[in-house]
Amino acid sequence: MRKFLCIAILAVLAGCGGGSSVPPRNLDDACDIVNERPEYLRAMKSTERRWGVPVAVQMATIYQESKFVGDARTPLQFVVGVIPMGRQSSAFGYAQALDATWDEYRDENASHRAKRDRIQDATDFMGWYMNKTRERNGIPLWDAERQYLAYHEGHTGYARASYNAKPWLVRVARSVGDRATLYNAQLKRCRKI
Repeated sequence: MRKFLCIAILAVLAGCGGGSSVPPRNLDDACDIVNERPEYLRAMKSTERRWGVPVAVQMATIYQESKFVGDARTPLQFVVGVIPMGRQSSAFGYAQALDATWDEYRDENASHRAKRDRIQDATDFMGWYMNKTRERNGIPLWDAERQYLAYHEGHTGYARASYNAKPWLVRVARSVGDRATLYNAQLKRCRKI
C-alpha cells in the first residue's frame, strides 16, 4: 500500500511540471493551438502590441524552431557514434534562443527573471530580436520568410547572405513564410486576430 501511495504521489508531481514538453495536439491549425493553449495567444498578442510582430509570424517561427515544445534542445553530438560530447548549440526553449543572445535580450530589457521555456518570455524575445532585424537588415516584421533567415543566420550572417550557401535553409524559410500565411488565414477564420 505504501509503495502504491509513493507511486501515486510521484505521478501527481510529474503531472505538475507545467507541460512545457508536451506540444498542442494539432500543430497544423492555429485555431486549435490557441484554443488548447489560450496562454499562447495572450503571450503573442502582448508581443504584437509591444514589438509589432504579427501573431502568425511568431507562431510559424515557434513551430519551426521547437514545434511548441517549451524545453526543446538541439540534438546531442556523439564521438565515434556512441560517446556523447554535448549538444550542437546552446539553443533552448520555444524560440531556440542561444545563451549569448538570450543574455543580451535579458540585459537590454531588464528581464533577468525571463526564462526560455516560458511562452511569454520566448515570444517577447522573438519580438525584440525581430525588431533588431528590422533595424539592422530592413526586413519588415510581417515578412516571416526573410525574418526567419535572419533569425537562423544572425544579423551579420543575413547581411552577408550566408543562407545562399544553404539551399535547405532557404526551403525551410519558405515553409515558415507559407505557414505564417496559413496561420494568419486560420486565425482570421476563427476570429482570434
